[in-house]
Amino acid sequence: MEIRTHTHAPSPAALALEEAAQGFAACGSEPRLMVLRLLVRAGADGLTVGEIQERTAIPASTLAHHLGFLAAGGLVEQERRGRTVVNRAAYRRIEALAAFLLEACCADARPSPGARAARDALEGRPT
Repeated sequence: MEIRTHTHAPSPAALALEEAAQGFAACGSEPRLMVLRLLVRAGADGLTVGEIQERTAIPASTLAHHLGFLAAGGLVEQERRGRTVVNRAAYRRIEALAAFLLEACCADARPSPGARAARDALEGRPT
Protein backbone atom coordinates (compact mmCIF):
# COMPACT_ATOMS: atom_id res chain seq x y z
CA MET A 1 0.00 0.00 0.00
CA GLU A 2 1.41 3.36 -1.02
CA ILE A 3 1.05 6.31 1.34
CA ARG A 4 1.28 9.80 -0.13
CA THR A 5 1.51 13.14 1.54
CA HIS A 6 -0.62 15.72 -0.26
CA THR A 7 0.29 19.37 -0.36
CA HIS A 8 -2.53 20.15 -2.78
CA ALA A 9 -6.23 19.35 -2.96
CA PRO A 10 -7.07 15.70 -2.28
CA SER A 11 -7.77 13.39 -5.20
CA PRO A 12 -11.41 12.69 -6.06
CA ALA A 13 -11.10 9.21 -4.50
CA ALA A 14 -9.72 10.64 -1.25
CA LEU A 15 -12.46 13.26 -1.24
CA ALA A 16 -15.07 10.55 -1.68
CA LEU A 17 -13.59 8.74 1.30
CA GLU A 18 -13.61 11.93 3.38
CA GLU A 19 -17.20 12.71 2.41
CA ALA A 20 -18.27 9.17 3.24
CA ALA A 21 -16.53 9.36 6.61
CA GLN A 22 -18.38 12.60 7.38
CA GLY A 23 -21.70 11.08 6.40
CA PHE A 24 -21.16 7.96 8.48
CA ALA A 25 -19.93 10.02 11.43
CA ALA A 26 -23.10 12.11 11.26
CA CYS A 27 -25.27 9.07 11.95
CA GLY A 28 -22.78 7.54 14.37
CA SER A 29 -24.91 7.64 17.51
CA GLU A 30 -28.06 5.77 18.45
CA PRO A 31 -30.25 8.90 18.74
CA ARG A 32 -29.09 10.29 15.38
CA LEU A 33 -29.55 6.95 13.67
CA MET A 34 -33.03 6.69 15.21
CA VAL A 35 -33.93 10.18 13.95
CA LEU A 36 -32.53 9.47 10.49
CA ARG A 37 -34.50 6.24 10.19
CA LEU A 38 -37.62 8.07 11.35
CA LEU A 39 -37.13 10.67 8.61
CA VAL A 40 -36.53 7.96 6.01
CA ARG A 41 -39.83 6.38 7.04
CA ALA A 42 -41.61 9.75 6.86
CA GLY A 43 -40.84 10.10 3.16
CA ALA A 44 -40.70 13.27 1.12
CA ASP A 45 -43.06 15.20 3.42
CA GLY A 46 -40.56 15.00 6.25
CA LEU A 47 -41.31 15.85 9.86
CA THR A 48 -41.22 18.97 11.98
CA VAL A 49 -38.97 19.12 15.02
CA GLY A 50 -42.08 18.80 17.20
CA GLU A 51 -43.21 15.66 15.38
CA ILE A 52 -39.77 14.10 15.73
CA GLN A 53 -39.70 15.00 19.41
CA GLU A 54 -43.14 13.43 19.98
CA ARG A 55 -42.02 10.18 18.35
CA THR A 56 -38.60 9.95 19.96
CA ALA A 57 -39.00 11.71 23.34
CA ILE A 58 -35.62 13.38 22.77
CA PRO A 59 -35.50 16.75 24.59
CA ALA A 60 -35.78 19.75 22.24
CA SER A 61 -32.26 21.11 22.77
CA THR A 62 -30.71 17.66 22.35
CA LEU A 63 -32.80 17.00 19.25
CA ALA A 64 -31.71 20.31 17.75
CA HIS A 65 -28.08 19.25 18.27
CA HIS A 66 -28.64 15.86 16.62
CA LEU A 67 -30.53 17.38 13.67
CA GLY A 68 -27.77 19.94 13.21
CA PHE A 69 -25.18 17.16 13.15
CA LEU A 70 -27.20 15.17 10.60
CA ALA A 71 -27.71 18.27 8.44
CA ALA A 72 -23.99 19.12 8.59
CA GLY A 73 -23.23 15.58 7.43
CA GLY A 74 -25.58 16.05 4.47
CA LEU A 75 -28.01 13.36 5.64
CA VAL A 76 -30.91 15.68 6.52
CA GLU A 77 -32.32 18.62 4.60
CA GLN A 78 -34.07 21.33 6.57
CA GLU A 79 -36.63 23.78 5.23
CA ARG A 80 -37.95 26.69 7.24
CA ARG A 81 -41.68 27.38 6.84
CA GLY A 82 -42.41 30.45 8.90
CA ARG A 83 -41.57 29.47 12.47
CA THR A 84 -41.52 25.75 11.69
CA VAL A 85 -38.59 23.72 10.39
CA VAL A 86 -39.37 20.66 8.27
CA ASN A 87 -36.70 17.98 8.24
CA ARG A 88 -36.32 15.45 5.42
CA ALA A 89 -33.96 12.58 4.80
CA ALA A 90 -31.47 13.44 2.05
CA TYR A 91 -32.15 10.28 0.08
CA ARG A 92 -29.51 10.83 -2.62
CA ARG A 93 -26.80 11.30 -0.02
CA ILE A 94 -27.95 8.22 1.91
CA GLU A 95 -28.00 6.19 -1.31
CA ALA A 96 -24.51 7.47 -2.14
CA LEU A 97 -23.22 6.29 1.25
CA ALA A 98 -24.75 2.85 0.72
CA ALA A 99 -23.24 2.71 -2.78
CA PHE A 100 -19.85 3.72 -1.34
CA LEU A 101 -19.93 0.68 0.93
CA LEU A 102 -21.17 -1.70 -1.72
CA GLU A 103 -19.26 -0.54 -4.81
CA ALA A 104 -16.47 -3.07 -4.34
CA CYS A 105 -18.60 -5.76 -2.75
CA CYS A 106 -16.88 -9.14 -2.85
CA ALA A 107 -14.16 -7.90 -5.24
CA ASP A 108 -11.46 -9.68 -3.28
CA ALA A 109 -13.49 -12.72 -2.25
CA ARG A 110 -12.29 -16.10 -3.43
CA PRO A 111 -15.07 -17.73 -5.36
CA SER A 112 -16.11 -21.22 -4.47
CA PRO A 113 -15.23 -23.98 -6.97
CA GLY A 114 -18.83 -24.00 -8.19
CA ALA A 115 -18.86 -20.24 -8.68
CA ARG A 116 -15.49 -20.38 -10.45
CA ALA A 117 -16.78 -23.08 -12.83
CA ALA A 118 -19.91 -21.04 -13.55
CA ARG A 119 -17.81 -17.92 -14.26
CA ASP A 120 -15.49 -19.92 -16.52
CA ALA A 121 -18.47 -21.35 -18.39
CA LEU A 122 -19.94 -17.86 -18.89
CA GLU A 123 -16.61 -16.63 -20.21
CA GLY A 124 -16.34 -19.65 -22.57
CA ARG A 125 -13.40 -21.27 -20.81
CA PRO A 126 -13.18 -25.04 -20.70
CA THR A 127 -13.85 -26.58 -17.28
